[in-house]
Amino acid sequence: MIRLITYVLLISVQIMTAQNEKATLEGTVTSNDVPVPYASIYIKNSNIGTTTDENGNYSLSASAGNFIITVRSQGFSTLEQSVNLKANETKTLNFKLEEDVLGLDQVVVSATRNQIKRKEAPVIVKVLTPKVFNAAQSQTLADGLNFQPGVRTETNCQNCGFTQVRMNGLEGQYTQILVNSRPVFSALNGVYGLEQIPVNIIDRVEVVRSGGSALFGSNAIAGTINVITKEPMDNHWEMSSTLALIDGTTADRNVNLNASIVSNDLTSGITLYGIYRNRDAFDANDDGFTEITILKNNSFGAKAFLRPNDNSRIGLDFTAIKEYRRGGDQLNLAPQFTNITEELDHNTIFSGVDYELYNDERTNTFSVYASVQHTDRDSYYGGLGGGTEPEDFELANNAFGTTKDIAFVSGAKFSHDFKNSDVLTTGIEFQINDTEDEILGYNKVIDQRVNSYALYGQYEWKPSKAFTALLGARLDHVNVNGLYSIQDVSRTSEVAQTIFSPRITLLYNITDKLQFRGGYARGFRAPQAFNEDLHVSSVGGEQRFVILGEDLDNEFSNAFTASLDYTKSFGKTQTNLLIEGFYTSLQNPFTIVSTGTSLPNGSILEETRNGSGAYVAGANIELNVVPSPSLAFQAGLTVQNAKYEENQILFETDGSVPNETDVIIDEFVRTPNVYGFLTSYWNINKAFKIDVTSNYTGPMTVPFVVGESGSIDLVDSKSFFDLTTKLTYHLDLKKEFHVELSGGVQNIFNSYQDDFDTGPTRDSDFVYGPNRPRTFFVGLRIFSD
Repeated sequence: MIRLITYVLLISVQIMTAQNEKATLEGTVTSNDVPVPYASIYIKNSNIGTTTDENGNYSLSASAGNFIITVRSQGFSTLEQSVNLKANETKTLNFKLEEDVLGLDQVVVSATRNQIKRKEAPVIVKVLTPKVFNAAQSQTLADGLNFQPGVRTETNCQNCGFTQVRMNGLEGQYTQILVNSRPVFSALNGVYGLEQIPVNIIDRVEVVRSGGSALFGSNAIAGTINVITKEPMDNHWEMSSTLALIDGTTADRNVNLNASIVSNDLTSGITLYGIYRNRDAFDANDDGFTEITILKNNSFGAKAFLRPNDNSRIGLDFTAIKEYRRGGDQLNLAPQFTNITEELDHNTIFSGVDYELYNDERTNTFSVYASVQHTDRDSYYGGLGGGTEPEDFELANNAFGTTKDIAFVSGAKFSHDFKNSDVLTTGIEFQINDTEDEILGYNKVIDQRVNSYALYGQYEWKPSKAFTALLGARLDHVNVNGLYSIQDVSRTSEVAQTIFSPRITLLYNITDKLQFRGGYARGFRAPQAFNEDLHVSSVGGEQRFVILGEDLDNEFSNAFTASLDYTKSFGKTQTNLLIEGFYTSLQNPFTIVSTGTSLPNGSILEETRNGSGAYVAGANIELNVVPSPSLAFQAGLTVQNAKYEENQILFETDGSVPNETDVIIDEFVRTPNVYGFLTSYWNINKAFKIDVTSNYTGPMTVPFVVGESGSIDLVDSKSFFDLTTKLTYHLDLKKEFHVELSGGVQNIFNSYQDDFDTGPTRDSDFVYGPNRPRTFFVGLRIFSD
């Protein structure tokens, strides 16, 4: 018996000793013989890992056994290698990474709400990076979104610079804009928010075309734009400043500051950023009225993380934006003494917190989150309208308004990775959007509260390496309670509906180089005030208001997509060709009809109604050619057709003007059938770099309001080609201290609208084409790494 006990004890000691005997793996990670700092090195399907130091060196301890080592770093292709580790062994293993110039190994979150490589996502996800923003000399999100197929930004007002993004031919309110994956970009933010988010705070923008309501709820009909702000990755700082001269005369000044600090053990970090922008007003036709507004933006933000242990992470983000803009005439006077002024003063805060928890095997992930956006806006939409009578001054004093807007979202998500690589994701979400918009002098009130309770789930089925099917659905219960009044016209909205939104997408790897994707998604929009309803434009010297129609029904969409994605290397030249077809049908689409009705104060009334069915069909084509890491070309083209199934009333006469008739259309206005982009990057040597970017906008039909009655002419615009060149000189003052000088010209050929309406009675919405004429710029950037 004693012998047996002794034998068992000896075996136990040997087992425990073997378990405690560790092996060490060490080496260097390089790319083109240059060390790669802060690369992640870990054992696949485990929580054991480390990162390289600033010289690319690493050391990893693990138990003995056979493992797959994964090496990953932003901007490089992921590398995996099998290794056998023996007890008490120290093994040297060096890794050589290749630059992921096509971004196929880039990790995205917008496709499935989980982290996944772009090339493995069953949904096409396109990514805009700071490289694109820098090349195009973009200052804000609005400037950089044009460089994706199917995406086009436009300016909609001379007086205030209202911008919106159109995806696959649909207006801005059909696109769900997310901030750090949260839907807190409200209808009010949709009016001016694209210009309020500076590119300085953006890490990347993930673009998913076609319906996403199954994941993100209402309004994700045309697609989803996910703005991911910068994460603290390493210790660095950066200062930059640019000066642009619009048409060679009007100054646009920018100063940006960034700093990031990460602890040595990588368990905590914070990034801070600040922005100052001051742009003067620009008058294109010397009529004394602006085409580009005064703009002053001061923003500050931070993003931080804390890892209490290896299996959890806490994240926090905060951004405060203070923006002032003004357009019209006589900008040196108080707004009520001018002919036309639109003046907006915004104070906006975005903030969010999230907590993630994993198991040791990283097969289960649980997260809870909450995000909030709050905006206070003081506004003035009015003026004398060219009049000099006492009643004109009285009306001008009535144009001051205030807006308070809050958007809140909270939820919980759970995902489980099965051993066969299938992934189950489910979650709950609660959203609030509360808007109070008042111009008491006009008796204009929008008092709207939208609540949404949602349950969603999806299953990522991978029966083989070649095939993936994503099956998902979301159940939303939406409550809309709204009061909308203008002068003597009043509406109410009381909606309580439960809406089911399914989605199915397929990925099939026909070969290693050719992928097929196809999908269907159902989307919806509830009857509520959108961005255009919170914007007041001027025409004929009077204000033009939008109000919801009576008995509006929900708008639904059915979206179908199919694509072929081909990637092939010819020697050292990497190429990628994407051809994507899309078809989106709309049921009960919300359309704005100019009624021709004048309010008691002379203002023009427009009404949102349910139109006849509509559809958008077309194709997106994108080509990437990368001969070497120092030279890259990207081009995209969209060809589409956006039509109503039945003729749609754009202007409805009230019979007060002789010989005036209704204006009927059968196609979407402000929607070109052809548009596209081109980008190219060339690092001539270590010192010099040339970037060339361009946008093409084809002809389109643009409504032009004529006369005090608000009648409409339809104008066929010309095509535009907006080309930008930028030269950058890089200087290394020290190993970790760098200076960059840059300069160039935006819109070299001055392809710009030349038929703006003029004077105090102009139609301020008659704007199309590029957002600025020929502009010269210079820049200075100082940074460490």
